[in-house]
Amino acid sequence: MAVDYVKSGMVLGLGTGSTAAFAVARIGELLQNGTLKNIVGIPTSKRTEEQAASLGIPLSGLDDHPVIDLAIDGADEVDPDLNLVKGRGGALLREKMVEMASKKFVVIVDDTKLVDGLGGSGLAMPVEVVQFCWKYNSYRLQNLPEIAGCEARLRMDGDKPYVTDNSNYIIDLYFSTPIKDAQAAAKAISSLEGVVDHGLFLDMATAVIIAGKEGIEVKER
Repeated sequence: MAVDYVKSGMVLGLGTGSTAAFAVARIGELLQNGTLKNIVGIPTSKRTEEQAASLGIPLSGLDDHPVIDLAIDGADEVDPDLNLVKGRGGALLREKMVEMASKKFVVIVDDTKLVDGLGGSGLAMPVEVVQFCWKYNSYRLQNLPEIAGCEARLRMDGDKPYVTDNSNYIIDLYFSTPIKDAQAAAKAISSLEGVVDHGLFLDMATAVIIAGKEGIEVKER
């Protein structure tokens, strides 16, 4: 259904993750059968870039297309105001850059991703940090008053730290209760030197398409 928003001639932000991969596959199919024409895709990860290229979707980047017509992606959490947690797949920085550059941002989720407040799932809220002195930043994150009580853990890939497409580390924050003020938390996290970006995607989604047992629901901002 998210692909219904796509029109010929658009520059599209192509999201990362299992849900977004279905949308990318559908766009590739519509290009191949001629339903869509003159599409340019801006991928949010190396994984998405490889998938889109294999489907024959023409690709570019923000340097050549600084304004994107539409981005389609999944999310890890969605609150009642359509604020999001994203980036558990590790692509949060590129996702945020592409989706902030988009005129419209359509999110696809199932109803298990709905929360009363961000952080409410008890699962990771990722923060991308430079490798230099990551322990120092992990300590500072865990002690920010705006996210008091969170637990900070370095994301691992086997016995080594997980490395993003941008050669950074990810510190995952875990909350026992939802974040009280997501705007204040986002500002505080971003203020730390060495933090590259975080998985709080606030006031960004144009529409959220929710798949549930009773069918599809669309919420628009």
